[in-house]
Amino acid sequence: MVGGGAVLTGHPVQEPDEPEPPALQALGLPEPATPTPPPVPTEEPRETRPERTFLLANGRRQPRRVSVPESASGRYGVVAIDAPPPAPPRGRRGGKVIRYIVEVERGLPFNGREFADEVHRILNDRRSWGFRFQRVRRGPVKIRVSLSSPALTDRRCRPLVTFGALSCWNHGRAVINAKRWNAGARGYGRDVASYHEYVINHEVGHGLGHGHVPCPGPGRRAPVMLQQTKSLYGCRPNAWPSPGR
Repeated sequence: MVGGGAVLTGHPVQEPDEPEPPALQALGLPEPATPTPPPVPTEEPRETRPERTFLLANGRRQPRRVSVPESASGRYGVVAIDAPPPAPPRGRRGGKVIRYIVEVERGLPFNGREFADEVHRILNDRRSWGFRFQRVRRGPVKIRVSLSSPALTDRRCRPLVTFGALSCWNHGRAVINAKRWNAGARGYGRDVASYHEYVINHEVGHGLGHGHVPCPGPGRRAPVMLQQTKSLYGCRPNAWPSPGR
């Protein structure tokens, strides 16, 4: 390759003439068939695995199930995308803003942005705790919501015992067991989407100072601070602190 601006000088070199070969027809030989050029490969669209979703009676779309490992990297990555708190309800002033961080253990088969957006939607729902939650990537926060493998959940929840199956609140963290996030709980049946709402509201509720409460009676709506992952104790499932009617 010649550098920019360089010019080659000198006399051109003349190649010696080669005699042209005699025509094949003159020799009585057939002309070879013109080779067919190989087909140009076209890029096939990548096969996408359809999401395993189903619709409940109320038409809710359910998350796709994935294979969750018992342990991953053991290190969290912060979802580094801020999300502002919602505007206060019309006619009401301000409202307390709670800053929080979302982090996901590296190596888990979940999209961190999708998880963080789901957490933000749940906490700022009108049926949630009544605060305005602001997701940040750094700085002082009141709550850390941490999606964790079963092994990391067990470590982060000590001295509480989570058996690789439960979530917890411990040392400023709502530790969400990824295996439970993926599968839900027996009391919620196939409605994993509603279980997501329950487990976020429940563990963050501990961070806001709420303790466990019992089922108020058979057939009654379960309080969100009932340990619904273990059992409904005769209550009906409920994911919200203020579910309304």
